[in-house]
Amino acid sequence: MIARAAENAAENAQGEHDRQLVDARAALEGVCDPEIPALTIGDIGILRDVRRDAAGRVEVVITPTYSGCPAMGVIEFEIRAALDATGLEDARISTVYSPAWTTDWITERGRQRLLEAGIAPPAQSTGNKRALFGEVVVRCPRCDSEDTERVSEFGATACKALYRCRACAEPFEYFKCI
Repeated sequence: MIARAAENAAENAQGEHDRQLVDARAALEGVCDPEIPALTIGDIGILRDVRRDAAGRVEVVITPTYSGCPAMGVIEFEIRAALDATGLEDARISTVYSPAWTTDWITERGRQRLLEAGIAPPAQSTGNKRALFGEVVVRCPRCDSEDTERVSEFGATACKALYRCRACAEPFEYFKCI
């Protein structure tokens, strides 16, 4: 009977740990990229993992889109606020740089949300090195035309380029393939 009570206590403790991870993931669904508010940190691939660290605490693992990304301070602040609001004040936030973030980590939902926000998503795979030199066809997110031209290598942020559609004459941003 004592053994069964101890077993139940262990199962409850494990369930509580699992509940904390579920709660943390749910809380992070509301954290958006401040430079592209249409995307959550999960959509864009910044959120790498939600797990337990060696001490058993909840650990949120993030990777910046590039090492000098100015949005990371705001993102960490928003993550901390979301975790605290969920009662996970002792959770850790870890930033990892390896492997480096790639646009391949943007989810299909993220790519769709970019289109809906009027931003052309990056080429599907960074395995195509031509994408690094702007030698890819960029479709207009408004009319789907391939008749586009790059106006500027940089848009509102370093990770986006400014394009113009020759078919509909609308300007748009392209999320560069990294």
